[in-house]
Amino acid sequence: MLVKTLLILLALIGLAVPIAASLGWLGLILQFTDSAMPLHRAISDMAWQTSTDFLLVAIPMFVMMGEILLRAGITERMYDGIVKWVGWLPGGLMHSNIGSSALFAATSGSSVATAATIGTVAVPQIEKRGYNESLFLGTIAAGGTLGILIPPSINLILYGLLTNTSVPELYLAGFIPGFLLALLFMGTIVVACMIKPEWGGEKLRHTWGERLRALPALIPPLGIFVVVVGSIYAGLATPTEAAALGVVASMLLAAINGKMSIDMMRQAIEGTMRTTAMIMLIIIAAVFLNFVLSIIGLTQALTDFVTGLGWTPMQTMLMIVAVLILIGCFMETLSMLLTMAPLITPIVVALGFDPVWFGILLMVLLETALITPPIGINLYVVQGIRKSGPMIDVIKGALPFVVTMFVMLGLLLIFPNLALWLPSLFY
Repeated sequence: MLVKTLLILLALIGLAVPIAASLGWLGLILQFTDSAMPLHRAISDMAWQTSTDFLLVAIPMFVMMGEILLRAGITERMYDGIVKWVGWLPGGLMHSNIGSSALFAATSGSSVATAATIGTVAVPQIEKRGYNESLFLGTIAAGGTLGILIPPSINLILYGLLTNTSVPELYLAGFIPGFLLALLFMGTIVVACMIKPEWGGEKLRHTWGERLRALPALIPPLGIFVVVVGSIYAGLATPTEAAALGVVASMLLAAINGKMSIDMMRQAIEGTMRTTAMIMLIIIAAVFLNFVLSIIGLTQALTDFVTGLGWTPMQTMLMIVAVLILIGCFMETLSMLLTMAPLITPIVVALGFDPVWFGILLMVLLETALITPPIGINLYVVQGIRKSGPMIDVIKGALPFVVTMFVMLGLLLIFPNLALWLPSLFY
């Protein structure tokens, strides 16, 4: 049954069927082949219940917050401000790509939005400053992945919803791994530029006066981060209410910067509606598929199969990680999260692992999937911004950061408290 399910899914993806349709068709096919009940009659009820879940209202809010910040011109000033502080390191602006991505990730919650936003600002600097193009593009693709892990993250909200795990705990768990991964990315750049100094481009020098004058440019994104995340842990707002506060704060920033207009808001709302519609269609299809898989007994069969192998919990976890890395090469990350989290999390919990810790491990695996070919979404985003040159340049530049993510996975497996320390401190 499991082999048949995977083959059907891969066949649908291979035929370039949109992922929401692929998940929906898979559910319908399995219903007709493995269930005597008309499970498709539950689709309307599940679509309504899923769409009206209060927690999911946070998704369009976070998407809109990122859209407004993108159009308010805040990102350019933030990027220039970070350049003043980290541009002196070997690799110069490539560190700014990572630092800006980490900071923007802490306001947008979306990896694709992070890569697109920072890439638009950074790509013109490649020829101007004499950087190695491949590595520079790789830093944008890799830095963009931080949007999944650093709170507030849309993917962590979805994982919490699918697995009945506390979103505030997941947000706390994502802090240390998220910023540690950003530091590991920067370390990768330093090592690469020490081996090949010519890759590091023009040396940048800034005075302490310039750095201090650049600090106000970093305050807006940090302020929104404090408003959103701070309101959650101060007990003033739920994640959904905090997302709404973030939208209000981003609108105030746009007004202060003189960018607030009817046309700007129209563009931001249109972008939000397109992204939200895509996400919700995939969610509804995934919820129906998970319902079908549960009814036909595939979820329990998979759990029984894995636990019956007689392997140690860590051996089983390593197998799960390897399988998810492989799946990530061929599956879009949101679909991978919605399809795999309900299947695998019960197995992980049965093995004695913490679901909050596994949520963070899964986010790093999803980050890896974003920059591994052939279906690494961030690779295509960066190539689209670049507009010319072969795709292989972006892939080669991202590969060192894939290795860095493997290091991060190893650290989480060896030191689970990297994710669990903050939640245990607060809860």
